Formats: sequence, structure tokens, C-alpha cells
Amino acid sequence: MTVTTTEHRVTTELSGRPLAAEIRRRTGERAAVLGAAGARPRLVVVTATDDGSTLWYVRSIAKAAAAVGIACDIADLGPEASRTRVRDRLRALNQDPGVHGIILQTPLPDGMSPAELAVEIDPAKDVDGANPASLGRCAAGLPGFAPATAEAVVRLLDHHGVDLAGRDITMVGRSVVVGTPVALLLLERHATVTVCHSRTADLAGHTRAADIVIVAAGVPRLVGADHVGAGAVVIDVGTNATDDGLVGDVDAGAVDGVAGALTPVPGGVGPVTTALLLAHTVQAADRAAG
Repeated sequence: MTVTTTEHRVTTELSGRPLAAEIRRRTGERAAVLGAAGARPRLVVVTATDDGSTLWYVRSIAKAAAAVGIACDIADLGPEASRTRVRDRLRALNQDPGVHGIILQTPLPDGMSPAELAVEIDPAKDVDGANPASLGRCAAGLPGFAPATAEAVVRLLDHHGVDLAGRDITMVGRSVVVGTPVALLLLERHATVTVCHSRTADLAGHTRAADIVIVAAGVPRLVGADHVGAGAVVIDVGTNATDDGLVGDVDAGAVDGVAGALTPVPGGVGPVTTALLLAHTVQAADRAAG
């Protein structure tokens, strides 16, 4: 994708909804084939929280799964669940041949490390790429499941025809859920990647110099007009609940007319992420069926 610099620039919206719909369509078709053969894909989401927004999100995954023919169970262990109970449930799901995908949903009770517990998820069923082994396979370019949000970023750029090879890309955020795997996936696509974080000096200088800026920092409206070069493509992964409603990590109003293209919040990366979780589940079921 080439964005032309003009005096009166229009910022193109990079919606994720059409791509998500296409992924769901293909996923549903394959799920129907597997179901007809007696191998209906099954996803289990393990939760240990009473956080309302988290439980709403998990129910939305279950609803989306049912719509494409995937069985989805919510294993609600409650906010008082012990580390041992969560670990044992994950191990039991690993051993269940009728379960093809496992998601350990955060947040977890205080004192529990998501990374330590994610180690318990069989990489073959790790549809959200949470196990460090899955991230290692991603880094090595080996088959496996990348974190769905990270993959969604790259798939969205591809869908909108944004060239990656040789482009200067700045990734704001270094979490193992988004920032680090996004950087790895982009390097695999021959991009030149700069990763910024909370201790980066002159964040705006790094982002302003980039052809593509990806923001996953968890800070509402962190990136404004001063952070974006004229005509840059901006991918906003952030979803922050504020008094003004759901907003991203990018100040959309401020960068409008500066950026060449921008993902909306909501409706950008989020729908693609959910669609990919379902697609990964069907892929896992496909592999298990041989």
C-alpha cells in the first residue's frame, strides 16, 4: 500500500470486520466438514475471575464459536481458585482427546503468573499462543500458533494491501502477548522493526520516522499527531474503557488527516483476533483428526 502525501490528506479506515467475516466463513466451512466426520472442533476457555468485562468477552467468544459450528465450553473456576486447581484443569484438558483448543483467560487471581500457568497448555492446543514454547516456535519460524492478536495485526495489514518487506515499522509495546510476537512476525516478513516501550527515550522520534506504527501499550490516546509521520499507516491494538467509552492507544481525532491509514477502535484488530482464535481451533482439530 502506498500512501500519497497531499496537502489535504484523507486518513483511510482499516476496518477489520470484512477480514474477520471472511476468516469466519472459511472456518465455518471446515468446521462443518469435521463435524460431519464426527470430529466437531471443541474449544475450552478457562477462567478464574469475577471481572464482568472479562466474562462478557468470554461469552462473546462462545457465541462466535457456536455461530461457526465450534463447541465452546467455559470452565469457570471462580476468583478463589488456587494455582493447583487451574494447573490441574489445564492438564486434564490436555489429556482430553475431545478438546482441540484451550485458552487461559486473564486476569487470574492475585499471585498467579499467566506465563507460568500457560506452560501447562499443550502447544498443539494452545490456540492463543500463550505457552512460551509457542512463542519460541514463532521466533524460529516453525509451525505453531502465534498469539491471535499479534497474528491479527499482520493479517490486517496484508488484507489492506500494506507492503511489509523493507518497510520501517515501529512497535510500541513489548508484551509477550502482542508486542514481541508482532515484531517476530514482521521480521519474518522482512520488515525493519524498532520496538519501543516505557523506558524508550524520545518515543515520538521513533514513531514519527516509521512507515508503519503499531501501538499496543495499554495507555489511552498515548500516540497523537506529534508521534505520526505524514501518510504513515497506524495500527491501534489498544482497547481502553474510559468515561468517553472504548478508546484506543492512539488519539484517533488527533492523527486524522496526518496518518495515511488507521484502524478503528472498536472494529479494527479486535474482530480479527476473535476470528483467528476460532480458526486456530479448527486447525488444531484438523491436525488431531490426521
